[in-house]
Amino acid sequence: MNHHFLLIIHLLSATVWVGGHLLLVFGHLPQALKEKDPSIILNYEKKYEPVGMTALVLLVVTGILMAYKYGVSIEYWFQFATPVEKVVSTKLLLLFLTAAFALSAQFRVIPKLKNNPDKLPEMAFHILSVTTIGVLMLIFGSYIRFGGF
Repeated sequence: MNHHFLLIIHLLSATVWVGGHLLLVFGHLPQALKEKDPSIILNYEKKYEPVGMTALVLLVVTGILMAYKYGVSIEYWFQFATPVEKVVSTKLLLLFLTAAFALSAQFRVIPKLKNNPDKLPEMAFHILSVTTIGVLMLIFGSYIRFGGF
């Protein structure tokens, strides 16, 4: 697959993933916390999840394909030997951290959040963490253009 095409799909997916989380953080989370109303977050998540998860899957697939095009195949993941390996490996670690937060939110926080507004601060922590990780991944991805960091 053409590297330029992969990059465009990757960047569009990153726009949806990070942009959706920034919208949640700045557009919905403050209101939910102020009103102590979990439904504001849950309603947003319900609408965003199909688009956001599709974007995340595309990010993972295009990211792996581009890593291979840069010569960072699976046997070089987590080697941190070259600048590009450092970027790819760091982004993979951040991806695993994102997955851990997502699983925690999905199975531990959200089920309790529906009936317990006191769980909003914990959900806010998960939301802020995933958003911050997404922004960091975007920043680290920009280093590829310069051969890594």
